[in-house]
Amino acid sequence: MRRGPRKFAKPKPTINSVINDQIRIEELMVVGSDNENLGLLSREAALAKAKEAGLDLVLIAAQAKPPVAKIISFDKWRYQEEKKIKKQRSQQKSSGQKQVQISVRAQQHDLETKVKRADKFLAEGNRVEILMRLRGRENKNMDFARNKLEEFLTLINPDHTVLSRGRGSRGGINAVVAIKK
Repeated sequence: MRRGPRKFAKPKPTINSVINDQIRIEELMVVGSDNENLGLLSREAALAKAKEAGLDLVLIAAQAKPPVAKIISFDKWRYQEEKKIKKQRSQQKSSGQKQVQISVRAQQHDLETKVKRADKFLAEGNRVEILMRLRGRENKNMDFARNKLEEFLTLINPDHTVLSRGRGSRGGINAVVAIKK
């Protein structure tokens, strides 16, 4: 059994925060546990209010004038911040590069299904790398493979630009396509 983090697991967001006695700022704008503004307090007075409530004093905005601290359970605050970060990560649009693999032996219907997939990727705003895998004796007939790739490029959505065309690489031919801006 393998131990440790999963190979492709997303790293857990880290929250670096200053709490309770770690706060070195003398005057703070303090927000209570019910989001009520307690006003400008000294560090000692704010710590006393937090201990009285049985909660932590967490520095939320150190760069603000004056710095803002909140009286809240640190674990609850950290959980809310991690949830916020995860939501932001999930809403980020990955404008990466997608791949579509085709073969020299692919028939017309197979190419049409790959064209649909490439069009979908282009509609999402991604670049599409078209990989034509060549195996064995197919490597000897590069002209036929290039013609097949050109045929595939003509089937794709007409408002695209070919960024790189038919570069030969080990094991096949690549082309990169993007939507016109």
